Amino acid sequence: MKLKKMMAMLLVGATCVGMMAGCGSSGSSSGGNGSAESTGSGESGKITLVMAQRDEFLSTLEAAATKAAAEKGYKLTAQDAQSDSQKQIQFVETAKNGGEDAVIVNPVDSDAAQSIVDAAGDMPLVFVNRPPTDLHVLDAENVAFVGSDEDTSGYFQGEYLAQYYKDKGQTEIKYILLQGILGQVSQIKRCAGVVKALEDNGIKATPVVELAAEYDRAKAIDKISPVLTSGQEFDCIISNNDAMALGAVEACENAGITIDFPIVGIDCTKDGAAAVESGKMAMTVFQNPEGQGIGAVMACANLIAGKAINEGTDYDLDSNGESYSDSIIWVPFEPVTKDNVADYM
Repeated sequence: MKLKKMMAMLLVGATCVGMMAGCGSSGSSSGGNGSAESTGSGESGKITLVMAQRDEFLSTLEAAATKAAAEKGYKLTAQDAQSDSQKQIQFVETAKNGGEDAVIVNPVDSDAAQSIVDAAGDMPLVFVNRPPTDLHVLDAENVAFVGSDEDTSGYFQGEYLAQYYKDKGQTEIKYILLQGILGQVSQIKRCAGVVKALEDNGIKATPVVELAAEYDRAKAIDKISPVLTSGQEFDCIISNNDAMALGAVEACENAGITIDFPIVGIDCTKDGAAAVESGKMAMTVFQNPEGQGIGAVMACANLIAGKAINEGTDYDLDSNGESYSDSIIWVPFEPVTKDNVADYM
């Protein structure tokens, strides 16, 4: 395990040590729920984590949250909604009726956030990874969001591509875009961010085709394969996540196409990092699942204790000055290229 992911796991350990020691001052090694009596090896309460689905990224988030909760003295139970929004709401209702102290939700449908808030009632609720479409459902006293600012993820991709083509003396490009689940905040902002970065850096970018592959590798292969063999010219493949980018890599290999153009992703999964190292992908953007899992548990503990949701962490609250800003913790994205990918493996 190299530097960046090791640092993430050290943050888990440092935070958990601080949790066991009780709270007080700020910083990554302190903070918790406000009382030494509720920390330590015994359980002080229960938290339910309801995930939209299980994949590599979310499973890593779940593991980090489970460990952080255990060190805090909470028993965390994870549920998989299997991409079913109604099932997810039922899990939240069950947690509420079962007397859970808090619930963490990775929403299937960001538009359904208000229904999730209603199902949670007065039980502290933390959305993680995927934000509500309407951030006004957040409430610093009882409802929070922990994730990474999607405005920056696609922008990092665009900055990389802009520099790549500037170095080639090229100011106009054509791209294939692999999109996540249409309408989700992450899909919308990742697509907008990459285009904006290209424009901001003087690159005129025209889509050849935009394909919705729902963050799924197999679907990306199915969707992009006919395009790759159609004879249409393109300069790069932009993907909303690593799984679809890897699908594009596989589809190119299946079609006998030499990958001498950039394929870019987001998440920096294990397989994504390996593809960057080998040169099959040009770059990815690290999204910190451990940090999001820890941050969500810390936010739960702080909501229960009536504290600022980022107390005991190194993460910043939203700085936009909106009514919901104190209800958002940002865990930064980080660009990853062949130059620094060893730090993330």
